Amino acid sequence: MKQNLLDTIEKHDTIIIVRHVRPDPDAFGSQKGLAELIQLNTNKTVYVAGEDEPSLSFLATMDNVPEDVWKSALVIICDTANRERIDGKQYEDALATFKVDHHPPIEQYADEEWVDTECSSTSEMVTRWYVDVAKPNGWKMSDAAATLLYAGIVGDTGRFRHPNTTSDTLKAASVLFENNIDLRTLFANLYKKPLQLVQLEGEVLSEVALSEAGVSVMTIRRHQLDKYNVSVNESSALVHSISDVEGLLAWVMFVELSDGTFRVRLRSKAPVINGLAERYGGGGHPLAAGALAKDESEIAAIVSELNALASSFKANQTP
Repeated sequence: MKQNLLDTIEKHDTIIIVRHVRPDPDAFGSQKGLAELIQLNTNKTVYVAGEDEPSLSFLATMDNVPEDVWKSALVIICDTANRERIDGKQYEDALATFKVDHHPPIEQYADEEWVDTECSSTSEMVTRWYVDVAKPNGWKMSDAAATLLYAGIVGDTGRFRHPNTTSDTLKAASVLFENNIDLRTLFANLYKKPLQLVQLEGEVLSEVALSEAGVSVMTIRRHQLDKYNVSVNESSALVHSISDVEGLLAWVMFVELSDGTFRVRLRSKAPVINGLAERYGGGGHPLAAGALAKDESEIAAIVSELNALASSFKANQTP
């Protein structure tokens, strides 16, 4: 499928690259990084589409794509496992669609798909595609593309600390390092926290406890977001605040949305949690997933199921 991606790009004059809603660094990195590569090495007209995310504007800002362009374009969807999470519906009008993703597949929605769940990130996939397919065909890498793809890899591996970091991940990062990546500026922007976010973090952490199963719960209410003037997307930076707690096996962060539902961010050090996420309208990776809780009763159910998963894991580890 790597070669198919290059062949498909070469067949179309106009290319629009999209990704999932509420983008993270890998979504932006793979989307804009691939766009930079195509723009550098071809004469194609390339757009990146979706909602802008202020906290990631240092990486990329989105284009305004004329409505009539979609019908004659190839749309590449990056880092998105299912239709529901694609940012925007205009891709449905596209002349052709191609999915590039590293999440476990949930549904087939594109004309062609390249899915590699062994990759740490979609940005790693794009980097390896460049090395294996594009570069042998004469393509070059730019500093801008390398920086974007490196940011995506760093974001999804937690600065190479998560178990999804492999030797291939580090090889991909080393390829990108052959270019000029300003690490000081990149990391200063990627991990900066506004004072109000730090203050919210302190309030949330003051209420965190650890269950016998090794599960912790963080809950951020709407009034807390308003109090500290923190957006729902910005609150995602707090999900790893408790990751180093001794005895922690899995954790969940609930963030109340304006309609009274809750965004659910699930993380784990060992118990597989993406099945739990799928039962609540979400999905993701075995150790990092997301979902939506409709109300307090679903919050309680998710916490209960997460404790059950952690307890079962601990029981199976006991000699």
